[in-house]
Amino acid sequence: SSNTANLNLLLDVTLQLTIELGRTTMFIKDVLQLTEGTVVELDKNVGEELDILANGKLVGRGKLIVLDDYYGIQITQIVDPMERLGGPAFL
Repeated sequence: SSNTANLNLLLDVTLQLTIELGRTTMFIKDVLQLTEGTVVELDKNVGEELDILANGKLVGRGKLIVLDDYYGIQITQIVDPMERLGGPAFL
């Protein structure tokens, strides 16, 4: 059917996947004073689940792992599809 053909086209679309270690808020004056070696404290604790974003939208959470010389993420939670589409986070 036409819907299946359209869906198959979408399955090959590339998304930007981002694993977010944490965030912080800083004053412009503090950002301007950043230098190499400066440590910026983030809002996540070591071992805490990290956010997985697809094109900037939260799709899940996971734990940081090391595979050989690379970092990876082990998915621990997938966000409800309605929440991913911008629907209500909680009913």
